[in-house]
Amino acid sequence: MGIEKLMEGNQTFVENEYAENIEYYKALLKGQNPHVMMIGCCDSRVAPEITCHAKPGEIFVHRNIGNIVPPGDWNIGTFLEYGIRHLKVNTLVVCGHEECGAMKALASKKSGDDVLIPGWLRHAHTALHAVESKGEKPADPEEARKWQSELEIENVKLQLANLRTYSVVKDAEDAGKLRVVGLYYRLSTAQLEVVDPGKPLKQE
Repeated sequence: MGIEKLMEGNQTFVENEYAENIEYYKALLKGQNPHVMMIGCCDSRVAPEITCHAKPGEIFVHRNIGNIVPPGDWNIGTFLEYGIRHLKVNTLVVCGHEECGAMKALASKKSGDDVLIPGWLRHAHTALHAVESKGEKPADPEEARKWQSELEIENVKLQLANLRTYSVVKDAEDAGKLRVVGLYYRLSTAQLEVVDPGKPLKQE
């Protein structure tokens, strides 16, 4: 596996997908023009280019543990500023997913030997409190999965609110130039579900 697997995969890509669509890929040298920007989880099972059947250049992506948007974060902030102001993307998505390890860690309330992860997950504590206010995580496995899914969806809602603490997002949304959307990906069905459709863009 490791680097050898990556290099083999790249060679397969070069000989097949790239060779068959070489004009498309050469055009990308001139710049990118993505139609959506997305904040998703870095879970290896939920790569948006694959789950949304998108080509390189179509989605401007930021991924992190738990698809979290901490207010005042430089990493997130530069992603937002560049995508909205420079790439002129008019659709911004936060996408959570089923069986999210970050949300399981949050719900467990155990940090173990981890140094950084607990601090990162504190930006999702409000979502956990909202779900726990309706009842603790059930002991029954099936009910526990439903509870976990509710937490993952609540986290998407929270991160949408956090997005609006960034002036570049709030100003563009208020002006009708940016649509902020919440999505949830179910691993069990491979389907995307709309958590929040956002406000429609103003017609010019």
